[in-house]
Amino acid sequence: MTTPPEGGRRSWLREHSELGVGLLLAVLGALVLTDALTMDIAAGQRGPVGPTTVPLVVGAGLLLVAVLLAVDVLRGGRGEAEGGEDIDLSEPSDWRTVLLLAGVFLGGAVLIGPVGFPVAGALIFWGSAYALGSRRADRDPLIAVVLSLLTYVVFNNLLGVPLPGGPLMGVL
Repeated sequence: MTTPPEGGRRSWLREHSELGVGLLLAVLGALVLTDALTMDIAAGQRGPVGPTTVPLVVGAGLLLVAVLLAVDVLRGGRGEAEGGEDIDLSEPSDWRTVLLLAGVFLGGAVLIGPVGFPVAGALIFWGSAYALGSRRADRDPLIAVVLSLLTYVVFNNLLGVPLPGGPLMGVL
């Protein structure tokens, strides 16, 4: 029995790269099932639908999709290349935008405790708009503040999800 040359093995792996997604789905499915089956359940719980029902269904679904994907890939199925209408696949990635967005979200995560959600949220909304190309200095900060305050009021007051108010806690 001969083994394929190293270039042949890499070529086979490159042609069947979707198996990696199937493996990831299988690992996630096994993790969800393991977690669901080891969950502590109250003795007095009644009824057919308990706290483990949804995780068991999701875990089994993940395993099923992983197996179906692996079978399809091994039978010659291939994923379609991305063909977005406004995406030029020949252009390189825009790392400046990615790094700006990452910095905005990281800054928001750091600032949300000391300055509160309304201020940090406004900075996140404005910074995201700037990173994605908007340069309207007269409009963007105002929209960011309105969106942040509206989000804060909806989550904190209407939905009952407490968000840190920061210095504006007494005002809002």
